Amino acid sequence: MYEVELMKNKTFILTIALSLTVGVFSFNTHYSLQEEKIVSYSVDLKAYDVKLYWKDDKGSTLNSIQNLKNYLDKNKLNLVFAANAGMYKADHSPQGLFIQEKKLLAALDTSSGGGNFYMKPNGIFYITTDNKAAICETGKFIHSGQINYATQSGPMLVIDGSIHPAFKEGSANLNIRNGVGILPNNDVVFAMSKEKINFYDFANYFKSLGCKQALYLDGFVSRTYLPEKNWVQTDGNFGVMIGVTEKK
Repeated sequence: MYEVELMKNKTFILTIALSLTVGVFSFNTHYSLQEEKIVSYSVDLKAYDVKLYWKDDKGSTLNSIQNLKNYLDKNKLNLVFAANAGMYKADHSPQGLFIQEKKLLAALDTSSGGGNFYMKPNGIFYITTDNKAAICETGKFIHSGQINYATQSGPMLVIDGSIHPAFKEGSANLNIRNGVGILPNNDVVFAMSKEKINFYDFANYFKSLGCKQALYLDGFVSRTYLPEKNWVQTDGNFGVMIGVTEKK
């Protein structure tokens, strides 16, 4: 009887040890992906200002993160994060919807075409006048008049908790990518791959964080400014950009 009980105890201990090992492995795998392949930044909109920028006060397109930083420095705002905020046309005007400070500066694009932007469903990342962030499919977007900032891009990465059905696991379509998602606590998470990655793996990163909705922003031109993680890219030649600043 003693030997039987001893074996049961050993089996129980081994089961616990294996469970802990699997848990640590899963955590390390996620941590490794985050730290080695993807640079990410989550932000609480109650603590920081998240805005979309396109032109300076003279009407000139800002274009680069460095120019955005210089512009904000002049306005005594401390930039803590920046990235390009979607696709743009040859003249650097926004491709698709762009709303800035409640002003509609570019119309919603519901047409069809080639390229990532038109991979349906595409979507909208927006911030309401009561400072709440959301992502929705283009076809479900309603311009309520209570939207402070909005940018349209495509494709959606995560839709209602599921990876975009067009993405294939193991796809050889690799590129630098950046995107945005909404976390379960309603914080916003921005992410950019440090190396080339396919759509499925990039979308799966947002899904692993618990994002029910996530949107692709752009590809190889993407840049991210995140000095708190020693990731500082201040070049670029963009249209609209995202800037996160400390609240005054």
